[in-house]
Amino acid sequence: MKKIVWLGFLLISTLSFAQNNQYKPKKDLKVGLVLSGGGAKGFAHIGALKVLEKAGVRVDYIGGTSMGAIVGALYASGYTPKEMDSIFNSVDFEDLIQDKLPRSAKTFYEKEDAERYAITLPFNGFKVGFPSSISKGQNIYNLLARLLSPVSNIDDFNKLPIPFFCMATDIETGNAVKLDHGYLPEAIQASGAFPSLFQPVIIEGKVLIDGGVVNNYPLEEVRKMGADIIIGIDVQDDLAKRDDLTSAIQVLLQINNYRTVHDMYKKKEKTDVYIHPNIDDFTVVSFDKGAEIIDHGEQAAMDKYDVFKEIALQQTSKRERKPCVVNDSVEIKGISINGNDRYSRAYILGKLRFRNGDKIGFEDLNTGIGNLIATNNFDIVRYKLRPFEDNRQQLSLYVKENNDRTLLRLGVHYDDLYKTSGLINVTRKNLLQDDDKTSFDFIIGDNVRYNFEYYVDKGFYISYGLRSKYNTFDVGIDTDLINSFLNPSIEGLNKINIDVSNWVNQIYFQTVLKEEFSVGIGAEHSLYKITTDNIVEGENQETVIDDSNYFSAFGYAKLDTYDNKYFPSSGLLFEGDVHTYLFSSDHTGTFDEFTMAKAKIGFATPIYENLSLNLNFEGGFKIGRTQLNTLDFRLGGYGNKFINNLIPFYGYDFGGFGGNSFLKALGTIDYKFWRRNHINFSANFANAGNYIFEDEWLTTPDFSGYAIGYGLDSFLGPMEVKYSWSPENSSGAWFFAIGYWF
Repeated sequence: MKKIVWLGFLLISTLSFAQNNQYKPKKDLKVGLVLSGGGAKGFAHIGALKVLEKAGVRVDYIGGTSMGAIVGALYASGYTPKEMDSIFNSVDFEDLIQDKLPRSAKTFYEKEDAERYAITLPFNGFKVGFPSSISKGQNIYNLLARLLSPVSNIDDFNKLPIPFFCMATDIETGNAVKLDHGYLPEAIQASGAFPSLFQPVIIEGKVLIDGGVVNNYPLEEVRKMGADIIIGIDVQDDLAKRDDLTSAIQVLLQINNYRTVHDMYKKKEKTDVYIHPNIDDFTVVSFDKGAEIIDHGEQAAMDKYDVFKEIALQQTSKRERKPCVVNDSVEIKGISINGNDRYSRAYILGKLRFRNGDKIGFEDLNTGIGNLIATNNFDIVRYKLRPFEDNRQQLSLYVKENNDRTLLRLGVHYDDLYKTSGLINVTRKNLLQDDDKTSFDFIIGDNVRYNFEYYVDKGFYISYGLRSKYNTFDVGIDTDLINSFLNPSIEGLNKINIDVSNWVNQIYFQTVLKEEFSVGIGAEHSLYKITTDNIVEGENQETVIDDSNYFSAFGYAKLDTYDNKYFPSSGLLFEGDVHTYLFSSDHTGTFDEFTMAKAKIGFATPIYENLSLNLNFEGGFKIGRTQLNTLDFRLGGYGNKFINNLIPFYGYDFGGFGGNSFLKALGTIDYKFWRRNHINFSANFANAGNYIFEDEWLTTPDFSGYAIGYGLDSFLGPMEVKYSWSPENSSGAWFFAIGYWF
């Protein structure tokens, strides 16, 4: 009778699983879970896990590859499928994969670089190179390190709540590498380092890439862990037909799939419960379809629900799940840095924005890591948090310095003032000493210019640098403004063209607070030249309005937390500058010592979905009674990189009005109506003249202007067209700008 019962049970089990493999029932059935790689298709694993949990199946071992490794590691660490669903639905995978960093994660210099150059390439040995991968995978690593911080003290993955391993590929030997110990986020990242998309990961001296290259479905490895029965979830693509191979990524996937697809014919037969969701309509990069893919995984697993219930009945004990709780903040007790050679500890700590003993949130931690990455001085930045006494954490930081010490950078630009411009930049790091950067911009086009800078960045300590720049343009202005410079004045002309050139040389010292607020002092030499065409009857030469050398001391302060320089929707901006002019060669014969001070305050905030408000208040004044006025404030035109005291103002031409003091208010409402496309409306108002702050300056504005425009935030920089007008003028004007301003 006993034999008949057992035979009947085995027959029922065989029919239920509809698989070739049979297993002997035990008191407590051990279940192994295999999760394949498949990019975004791996979201289906989450849906299948929901059904497993609903059926009451206890998973005892997990092996995964690539996306299967990510889902498997989270589940093994204590996350529920519902929690993973919520996590992945809140992640912007485009930003995550492309390593996009928020603007706030960059220092002032990195912000300027990112908003000046459209293309950056390695330039070693006078040879142009190309990046080895699209992404460093830093944002993915940061996310995994935060999510898996509750198990950061576990080096042996067999000691996780559910024993786990993942597969990677040794790029040098082509062998499969089983990762079952070490630092869990690092192991997972190696398992998913798809060639050309993500850079390889170095673990224990091995250069590792995506495990799916050689073993995308680690069935035998899970069985060897002690599993009695294998449940496999396969989200791999079959080999594509020729008509579907229309891009480089698809060709790479096809090559990558040759071996694993053929291996799956055998592995499928050896899998006790095989689940293959119907996700052919999705691709490996369909991250925006995550919810749909999860549903398809759940539907496929529901077809096996009765089988799962049968398995659960053969498991005599249930695992008590310990919630995986991520703390909002971490208190740093000790920071170790390894791998740095050319960049000092002070430099690295300055970029991190926190010090030993600080209590910081994970967002601040990731911002600091992102800021270090944003310098482009490091190929790899990996950190490990290890529990210390009193709930504090030891931060171990490993960096691999970028060997590309010379960079070639390019940019293009057009606007109504500088006209057509092309930028060629050569940047050299560590030219004379550690932590330094030497940069030279050569700008060709209608107005030839240059910018040179040598800067030594000492992080939290005093940094210093040298600047030299030459700027030139020509512009038409009203003769009423020129007449204030000339003796005798010009009669009979309404408008005249002037040529402006400015050669500036500075030495400065600077310190930063949290890399968001910087203050500095310095000394400056400036050669300022303004000339016009022949305007004096009977003379065959240009008229020189000013051609003087000026020597000054200056101080400045900057705060910039805007999320976007050109289309800000949140953040603060403060810029203050004071120049005291001490000496001059005095071409005009009117120089006396004087000071020019100016400041700008900006505030941007969202007011509705994709609708934001940006308010700016700006003012300046002269201290001293010198008659020199060529350095006075001149308002008008649209632009970003004006020299000296030229201030943009809608509704007026460049330099349309001014004086030795001014007060300006600007408000802009911006609507991002589709991805990077914006429409905006601006209104600005101003008072300007000589010593206006000595009188009642808070009066009805004398000058006003308005603008409506369209902008595209492209990879070349902003592309903008604006129509500007003023009720004080009879006609409006169009402004065009293409590319980053430089």
